[in-house]
Amino acid sequence: MRAIGQDTLGGPEVLRIVETDRPEPEPAEVLVRVHAAGVNPTDWWHRATGGLLGDGRPVPLGWDVSGVVEEVGLGVTMYRPGDEVFGMPRLPQPAGAYAEFMTSPARHLARKPAGISHVEAAALPVAALTAWQCLVDTADVRPGQRVLVHAAAGGVGHLAVQVAKARGAYVIGTARSPKHDFVRGLGADEVIDYTQTDFVTAARDVDVVLDTIGGDYGPRSLRTLRPGGIVVSLASPAEAQLAAVAEQQGLRAGFTIVEPDNGGLKEIAALIEARKLRVHVDTVLPLEQAGKAHEIGEAGRTTGKIVLTVA
Repeated sequence: MRAIGQDTLGGPEVLRIVETDRPEPEPAEVLVRVHAAGVNPTDWWHRATGGLLGDGRPVPLGWDVSGVVEEVGLGVTMYRPGDEVFGMPRLPQPAGAYAEFMTSPARHLARKPAGISHVEAAALPVAALTAWQCLVDTADVRPGQRVLVHAAAGGVGHLAVQVAKARGAYVIGTARSPKHDFVRGLGADEVIDYTQTDFVTAARDVDVVLDTIGGDYGPRSLRTLRPGGIVVSLASPAEAQLAAVAEQQGLRAGFTIVEPDNGGLKEIAALIEARKLRVHVDTVLPLEQAGKAHEIGEAGRTTGKIVLTVA
């Protein structure tokens, strides 16, 4: 089968098409014929650093997948060959969605939402599960709360705005002015141009902040919170210090890593089918242009998601 591989860690130019053996599903796994694979920051981070293995070895890239079950392993009763599925297998362990076939634990997938394409479905799992797990599982966003989403036009951000609205929150997003109409179209109640206005002075009495940026955004975001509020960070695991500072102020802060989540995928699919959530796909490229997809993503100006088509 065709897949994207790399011989060394490095920039987007190290990615190339390789021929490799088709994997076989282990017990409790399925083999998926990949139709589309989403592209995420974790992909280019693993490409350049080797990721969490920490031994300098390149790992098979790609965690967002949408496709069709080709074969089921021993003990799998959830799916049959021919079922359309989407999901985020194995993260943070290697998965290998940049390929014509991949294996996945059956419960790391869910049935693809009706009425959307494989390209749209492949854009969802990592970003939508991140938004869901941060806002619902960690922050427990409730009706009437004020939620601040940084980088609200980005891959995670544009889905987080909609998840928060679906939970009944008042949503404030940060984005450059050209993207304000897009963010308002997602349901945001306010949009702040962070290049012109300090969000700390513009967003007040916030209950939940989703920080997708890092750096000084975590400490600054604490200043927007009302007592008992929380900053959930995706950008840096060095949040223990911030958590200690937050606790001294009667606030909360923490870092989270997205996990495979069959239940969360089902909730996301339900929102899609209820037309309360839509994914914006900025760029679609064929598998052999994975390097180009990484170049675009690393530039940091994408609205929504980037997807590779495979089948």
